[in-house]
Amino acid sequence: QVQLVESGGGLVLPGGSLRLSCAASGSIFNIDHMAWYRQAPGKQREYVAAISPAGTTNYADPVKGRFAISTDNAKNTVWLQRNSLKPEDTAVYYCKILVSDPQNIPYDYWGQGTQVTVSS
Repeated sequence: QVQLVESGGGLVLPGGSLRLSCAASGSIFNIDHMAWYRQAPGKQREYVAAISPAGTTNYADPVKGRFAISTDNAKNTVWLQRNSLKPEDTAVYYCKILVSDPQNIPYDYWGQGTQVTVSS
């Protein structure tokens, strides 16, 4: 089992910045990648960004140039730095980790989510 603990959500003004963090713990054998998703009210959960242990990153088009994902492999922690926030960035942000066990069977785990509200 893997546990994910997210933090850093809150209320921020439009144009402001906020950094989310997600720490993974438990039986982690091999990490494929860690990622962030978000779910706005009344909408489906959507992909935001992902990062591999080697540092390869990928971003969804709506956040390119504004969000930055980073990781500390030693701490199994991933961050999401979000700049130039817009009201449409308001959502519950979820952390996800994809790991594999010694038999190379993949599993994914989700955090509990952290609310981010962008409003004046």
